[in-house]
Amino acid sequence: MSDDRHLDRGLGPWAAASIVVGTIIGTGVFLKAAVMAQLGGSAAVVLAAWAVAGLLSLAGAMTYAELGGMFPQAGGEYVYLRKGYGPLMGYLYAWNRFWIATPGSIAAYAVGSATFLGPVLPEPLAGHAVPLALGIILVFTLINTLNVRSGGRLQTVLTILKVIMILAIAIGALTGPGDWSRVTTSGEWPGFGAFGALVLAALWAYDGWNNLPMAAGEVRDPERNLPRAIVGGALGVLVIYALVNIGYFRALPFGDIVTASSTAYPDAPSVAQKAATQFLGGPAQALLAIAITISAISAMNGSMLTGARVPYAAAKDGLAPARLAHLNAARVPAVAVLVQGALACVFALSARFDQLTDAVVFASWLFYALNAGSVLLLRKREPDRERPFRVPGFPVVPVVFVVLATLLLVNTVVTAPGPSALGLGMTALGAIVYLAVYRRRSAR
Repeated sequence: MSDDRHLDRGLGPWAAASIVVGTIIGTGVFLKAAVMAQLGGSAAVVLAAWAVAGLLSLAGAMTYAELGGMFPQAGGEYVYLRKGYGPLMGYLYAWNRFWIATPGSIAAYAVGSATFLGPVLPEPLAGHAVPLALGIILVFTLINTLNVRSGGRLQTVLTILKVIMILAIAIGALTGPGDWSRVTTSGEWPGFGAFGALVLAALWAYDGWNNLPMAAGEVRDPERNLPRAIVGGALGVLVIYALVNIGYFRALPFGDIVTASSTAYPDAPSVAQKAATQFLGGPAQALLAIAITISAISAMNGSMLTGARVPYAAAKDGLAPARLAHLNAARVPAVAVLVQGALACVFALSARFDQLTDAVVFASWLFYALNAGSVLLLRKREPDRERPFRVPGFPVVPVVFVVLATLLLVNTVVTAPGPSALGLGMTALGAIVYLAVYRRRSAR
């Protein structure tokens, strides 16, 4: 019996689209602009990096839309990699997703939420970002052990709120006090290595277009709703990010963006807060702190809802402890959700925001490239399989995606050896565990 029959297909088209948009838009669009400005040295270079990252993410989203329509099962990329390359590659993805990508994402969103919310909290709570982040993880982990319909409704509400808020910032920054000449100001080319680091930073803000297929077993009419939600959501976010980042550079002098909140200036207001102050005044600080917290929590909730379905799918195939496949009375993989939350708490205690996000992005892009390659393999191997959505511009789009993703990974190994070593080391450890424990099981 298929594992999908045990899950509740309670996510309609709005909830599906909300998971895509809500999981992509989190903290990156508010936090990464300052780091990118410090690396890039000019508005033109930073905006070019945002554009490259957006187009790369859109290309990846289109490959996932084709795969999601073909295999509308819980687990998403785990299923695609297993179909394309065999059980070892599927297992390595599930291993990385379980140990690094999902808990790292949840922790980064929780730390970001606590950081933004801190200034508006009463004195006993202010300045205690890590304990507050742990509390946020605990509350939303418990919420996600409830039925998937509740999680989907919560995600829809949070996503609508955040989109309204971000568009309001973009419109204010584009129409309020500012100077359009700041947007086109160019500087010295930082070099391809530095530009690659800029793209990597922007990719954190775009990360999440791959999450919905993980919960494909709970999406209604998935052959239709999955591709529409993935591609439409990625396109919508690309437009939103273009508007808000152009607005930042129009509203603020470049020096103000460089000195906005980042690891270099941890106590400074964010770029969004500085930009909003230009057209709302001082009270914008508190309002934006709350609004941005909602954005980060929405992304965290989407990661929690979808991420737990990967170990669930692996466990159903005998490639993870059987308890991770246990469904509670609400037909939710509650054990996987709880273990995922516990690992996220460990991440929140052990690293800073940018370290978390870089490790998550590197580990994720190892498998994004492989998944795009599986589109090429399956087109050749199974040409007659029904495909509700086909990647436009095939084979150029997936080939370009694979090449650029590979170059990005190589550049990351050179420019960010710490996160790269973590991702590669965990993958190697996963291969050892598979060969020692699960190889014979997968051959049955």
